[in-house]
Amino acid sequence: LAITVMLLNVLHMSFNMMTLGGMAAAVGLLIDDVIVMLEHIMRRLRDGTGPVRDRIAGAAWEFTRPLTGSSAATVVIFLPLAFLTGVTGAFFKALSLTMASALVISYLLTWVAVPLLAEWLIDERHAEEHPPGRFSTKLLAGYESTLGKLLKRPAWLLLGVVPLLLVGVLAYRQVGTGFMPKMDEGGFTLDYLSEPGTSLTETDRLLAQVEQIIQSNPYVATYSRRTGLQLGGGLTEANTGDFFVRLKNGTRPPTSIVMEHIREEIVAKVPGLDVDVSQLMEDLIGDLTEVPQPIEIKLYSDDQAQLDATAKKVAAAISKVNGVAEVRNGIKPAGDALDIKVDPIKAGLLGLDPVAVAQQVADAVAGNVAAQLPQGPKMVGVRVWLPPTSRARLQQLEALPIRAANGQIVPLSQLATIREEQGQPEIDRDNLKRMVAVTARIVGRDLGSTVSDVKQVLAKPGLLPPGMYHEMGGLYAQQQIAFHDLSIVMLAAIALVFTLLLFLYESFRVALALMAAPLLALSAVFVGLWITGIELNISAMMGMTMIVGIVTELAIFYFSEMNDAVQRMPLHEAMLYAGHHRMRPILMSTIAAILTLLPLALAIGQGSQMQQPLAVAIIAGMLVQVPLVLLVMPALYAWLVGRGRKKSTTQSED
Repeated sequence: LAITVMLLNVLHMSFNMMTLGGMAAAVGLLIDDVIVMLEHIMRRLRDGTGPVRDRIAGAAWEFTRPLTGSSAATVVIFLPLAFLTGVTGAFFKALSLTMASALVISYLLTWVAVPLLAEWLIDERHAEEHPPGRFSTKLLAGYESTLGKLLKRPAWLLLGVVPLLLVGVLAYRQVGTGFMPKMDEGGFTLDYLSEPGTSLTETDRLLAQVEQIIQSNPYVATYSRRTGLQLGGGLTEANTGDFFVRLKNGTRPPTSIVMEHIREEIVAKVPGLDVDVSQLMEDLIGDLTEVPQPIEIKLYSDDQAQLDATAKKVAAAISKVNGVAEVRNGIKPAGDALDIKVDPIKAGLLGLDPVAVAQQVADAVAGNVAAQLPQGPKMVGVRVWLPPTSRARLQQLEALPIRAANGQIVPLSQLATIREEQGQPEIDRDNLKRMVAVTARIVGRDLGSTVSDVKQVLAKPGLLPPGMYHEMGGLYAQQQIAFHDLSIVMLAAIALVFTLLLFLYESFRVALALMAAPLLALSAVFVGLWITGIELNISAMMGMTMIVGIVTELAIFYFSEMNDAVQRMPLHEAMLYAGHHRMRPILMSTIAAILTLLPLALAIGQGSQMQQPLAVAIIAGMLVQVPLVLLVMPALYAWLVGRGRKKSTTQSED
């Protein structure tokens, strides 16, 4: 870990939730190599002859191939993560780099430093094996009896494998899905929006009441406010902005409860202000992806009136879905406007056209840069326009003087009709297509099941008129992109591990038997998430990918011992021999890894919720890896070898 910290410093990476979480998750994996290497050295000290130094060196050299293969199986799963992009890549590249670096350094230290330390610290006195206790004796006897029965009747494997798969499928159907892990960040953002056209002075008056509510909350430490601006840095108007509220440390309710209480108090005491609250990470991801809401329904049509009417219908329909809250129809009134229509005939009689009239109106209202004055190293434009007091009312605009071609001055009302329009909506386009986005948040449900119900509502006939179509956006769209990318990463990791096994053992039967254990362990991951009530999110999927390499590592340890023993004894006896000698280090490494991951799985400490799904996924897979590696994999390999021999015998008889 110390060398990993130095490497992070060389790579100019900081300590954050991902790098620290990666180091915490890697601690249990780092111990595996040391445990198995020491166990192999101690066994060779007991069984071998000659100088202690030669026996230790021989054991280390003998264990080089399985150690290299097992470490490579764990490290290789991080290679596809280098190609992740977007939000998922930004989060997990630091985690994967930290863990991969720690594992590579652990391999080198185990291969070089552990044998050197063993030569210095261990002698034949330490090699004496104590007689096994009653529990160990019964455990070994039960294991050898069970494995012997499975080797004779491989079909009995179905009694354990089929229930595991069925429970895994059931858990997969029941577990909820999300995007990012839910965590208490100790702060939140509060976005606000007052009525369209509200002046900056009036907005400030409303926000003074909001500040009083925030200050009166006993759990608030500090806050900051932006008016006419947002943390995301986008263009906003005077009637919108946000607060960032930091809560006090120590004993207090969760951030989600505090921010919801403040939101409800603002809604009750400050009429005319629409507020929306979210924790900082969710708001930051929303700014990066342009939509902070989990649910976004993009409606597309060229008919603006039809879009507005349908958006209201869709908002009303999805508001009835369980768990959907804070529904917004996406129609954004931009305030009042004046529609000036120039009569081309009347303008033509005075030698003008509509464009010339519109230009004179724009010069009077918006101004025209008439000159440039030097001010220091730059030039500053001088804008000439009518004083605001001369154009603030509709009657003043109607009397606006327009100069005709012959120099005659006439009021604007003689050439054009001026009509006041109230509540004009903003026009949004997506890929040059008019679009209105209906958004909503989710309360008390997971993202996947809620969006599934929303899709069922949208599929009802008559809700969307002909010619209009919709797309799902928001955090749900980001979740689908992340799940797609991480699924490809997992498949690539499985393919790389399978290729590594083929390279190590040059046998499809061996590679298939060894890959069966990690693939079956994935079912236990869904069961673990279901039991703990944790959603399947990008952190949990990262844990699923890692469990492939972790289980394969132990499978290589077992098979290396069996492969060595099969040269001296029959296959079934070699499997029993390997299980007898590999059970203790496999159990020790599994228990050690689970214990080191427990603080993350229990979410002990601020920020640990980010890695909690990853830890739970790894622990769930580790709980079944011992029987999968020691029972299922040997029996499956024996069955594959037996089938191969029968096939060869049949072909030779033919």
